[in-house]
Amino acid sequence: MSHKKSVATRDDRRKRRHFRIRKKIWGTAERPRLVVFRSLKNFEGQVVDDDAGQTLVGLSTLCADLSDLKIEGQNVRVERARAAGKLLADRAKALGVESVVFDRAGYQYHGRVKAFAEGARDGGLKF
Repeated sequence: MSHKKSVATRDDRRKRRHFRIRKKIWGTAERPRLVVFRSLKNFEGQVVDDDAGQTLVGLSTLCADLSDLKIEGQNVRVERARAAGKLLADRAKALGVESVVFDRAGYQYHGRVKAFAEGARDGGLKF
């Protein structure tokens, strides 16, 4: 008689946390949702209006505006995420978005996620 445990991967656990968070967080036209995605090498952010079901602006660390950014030191990915947050905030403000709801998508609020959020705040978004 074997007792099989269901083995959830790290990504499965993150997705479950994200679903739990998304039950409470909702983006509107006045205050859209700033959602992040973290891969092993890159970072993405989107400003989403959940009422209309559309992405207002999105950005990745792979975009052309950030590709020429030269960062020295050890925390290159963290600094690229910070620069991406600032650039996303500039683009969102150009569309008239002043304040957002931050959706960390089940990731811990540290490292690149925290740097992206701080960069967006430095760029002028309020959350």
